[in-house]
Amino acid sequence: MPKVKQKRVGFLIDMTPLVDITFLLLTFFMFTAKFKSEADSEQKFFIERPKASADTSKLPEVNLAIVKVAFADSTKADTAYYFTMTNKDEFLQVKNMTTSLAAEQKENAQLQISLETLDELLSNVQKINNETKFAIDADRSLPFNWIYSAMDKLRKNRFTVFNYVTETQQ
Repeated sequence: MPKVKQKRVGFLIDMTPLVDITFLLLTFFMFTAKFKSEADSEQKFFIERPKASADTSKLPEVNLAIVKVAFADSTKADTAYYFTMTNKDEFLQVKNMTTSLAAEQKENAQLQISLETLDELLSNVQKINNETKFAIDADRSLPFNWIYSAMDKLRKNRFTVFNYVTETQQ
């Protein structure tokens, strides 16, 4: 005689622990994942720089003002700023307009000045002749902060293009 087949009873799986484990894994991966920052993606570019060579042209001979930064004496203990211009008439006007210069300084062809006086001289040069070109002549062994101070005074007076005097190579 044939056996009677029993009806299959469906089985139940409790989904609560499975959902808990899924959310635990999801939060674990979210907290440990390292996302790409904008800074990382910005550094992935390439800059092709133009070719350049040194400008070997000479200094202009007219309308030139020279800021010299040098040691004040042979001991190289103290540093000073000096100022001169190629156009003597304009230089005389600039010296007369500068209030921080002493009377004996106004007679010299080259002024030994402070940074504050340099600032006033530069603004007076701009009032007299806006076409004046500038050059910085500095000693090789000077610390750069002295030269930077002179360049900063030029920049603050809107003289952003200037020459830097160097020795010529043979």
